[in-house]
Amino acid sequence: MTAKVPLPERLEATFLKSAPSLKQCPRDDVAEVAFAGRSNAGKSSVLNQITGNKRMAKVSKTPGRTQLLNLFDLRRGGRLVDLPGYGYAKAGRAAQTTWQSAVNDYLSRRDNLVGLVLVTDIRHPGQVYDEEIIAWSAASELPICVLLNKADKLGSGAQGKALAAFERAHSDHPALTALCFSALKGKGKMALIELLCDWFDAAAGADQR
Repeated sequence: MTAKVPLPERLEATFLKSAPSLKQCPRDDVAEVAFAGRSNAGKSSVLNQITGNKRMAKVSKTPGRTQLLNLFDLRRGGRLVDLPGYGYAKAGRAAQTTWQSAVNDYLSRRDNLVGLVLVTDIRHPGQVYDEEIIAWSAASELPICVLLNKADKLGSGAQGKALAAFERAHSDHPALTALCFSALKGKGKMALIELLCDWFDAAAGADQR
């Protein structure tokens, strides 16, 4: 009987490259998990929390700073992709269109994408584009983990109610996991790391068959 590999406390990662579009992404079969979310939802902070590297992804108080597809190789195998944030009202229309086009193109055409992490604000669930991504993942049969981030802004009771309400609203999704998360405090970190490891291990197992 093979012993189960201990769950890492962090996912060691190194920056690979930034790409303005799918065409500039590496053409290979390395399994990828993409991180999506509205501008200022905390994607970069989530990535820094799970990798244990505060400089892994640039964090800015100014929304809309992530304008490229940023790719990070994991030491254990697999890759994380930080997608451009969407919905930043102060960005020009042309910039918003370019970002959204890059995200849509990546999600629709990236063959080695094995999972999606959607970072949302627990205080403002159900945003239109968030729901569009969730619906797309269901139609595409792609596993998605929705992080109700900034949970530290609410008490434990309110967190539980928000999570329960979200799960009820998406109970028909075939492959959705929702987690209360705090990029600031680390809440939900190990649950997310375990899920990501499961996705990458499943992808590796499928490749070996």
